[in-house]
Amino acid sequence: MILVTDVHTHYVPRGWPALPGTGARPALRVDGPATATIMLGERPFRTVTDAAWNAEVRLAHMDAHGVDRQVLAPTPVLFAYDQPGDAAARTAALFNDLALEIAAGAPGRLLPFCQVPLQDTDAACRELDRAVAAGHLGVEIGNHVGDRDLDDAGIVTFLQHAAALGVPVFVHPWDVPRTPRTGRWMAQWLAGMPAETHLSLLAMVLGGVFDRIGPELRICFAHGGGSFPFWVGRMDNAWRERHDLVGTSAKPPSGYLDRFRVDSVVFDERALRLLVDTVGVERVLLGTDYPYPLGERAPGSLIRGASFLRDDERALLLGGNAAAFLGLPAAVPDPVVGEVTT
Repeated sequence: MILVTDVHTHYVPRGWPALPGTGARPALRVDGPATATIMLGERPFRTVTDAAWNAEVRLAHMDAHGVDRQVLAPTPVLFAYDQPGDAAARTAALFNDLALEIAAGAPGRLLPFCQVPLQDTDAACRELDRAVAAGHLGVEIGNHVGDRDLDDAGIVTFLQHAAALGVPVFVHPWDVPRTPRTGRWMAQWLAGMPAETHLSLLAMVLGGVFDRIGPELRICFAHGGGSFPFWVGRMDNAWRERHDLVGTSAKPPSGYLDRFRVDSVVFDERALRLLVDTVGVERVLLGTDYPYPLGERAPGSLIRGASFLRDDERALLLGGNAAAFLGLPAAVPDPVVGEVTT
């Protein structure tokens, strides 16, 4: 039986000490037994429920929707990329340890991914080593650090380190610019996040990162890769026609579609078909953005209901591909015929 695995969920601990650093550091205002608000200084950032920190609540939701495993990853506002390296390193260690406490409520089902101080390459590599030794299975990173994109030399060094360790990397958009135009209708989320993910994938390709790091790098991009899959043809055309500006990679963008994975948080069968057709059926992984309201409320429902998928392909998207990404078994072993179980 395939182990249905959600690779895109987030946690928020139920409280933490005052964080090091400067400015409006994240804190949690507990509003009730099952509700809280992430605060940035005096400003409310996001309301969360106990699904963010309570393993029993998460497991009940997983069981109700046939999900066997969840990746438990940081909420990006906690990354601390805007802080000095030492403060960001201490912040990462604090949250990584708290994540392990949440995951301990369901070993083997809640799979913790750490965060690192990505602005400081040496500190990021050290914290990755420490977190993995402590029990983290992978790492979530933001798609940029200020104006440094994923082809920045220091970030590439960190990705090379993760690849050498065999640690999977999940890339999540964050810090989307707020302007008068993106401040309406949740446009930061509806347009900005897909654009940010597209831009970070473009940096991986045209910045030559995939030319410098081999296929041992297991990397997955949130939200279906953003708008990148839809515009592969446009990027290839630019690579050919404006090679003086865009020909910075060894191959056109379509030549790297087998080098990364994407999650399935696209909400529409037509978009899911495009993903499968573009990056391949073995490179799309179930994701939900749980427990946030813009996520897939019934995990796996899009994949389970997709009319174009064969049963074997559906099994890959629901869990087989995630197992390969995570380096875990894909299925529960079938019982031996005649074996007595208790």
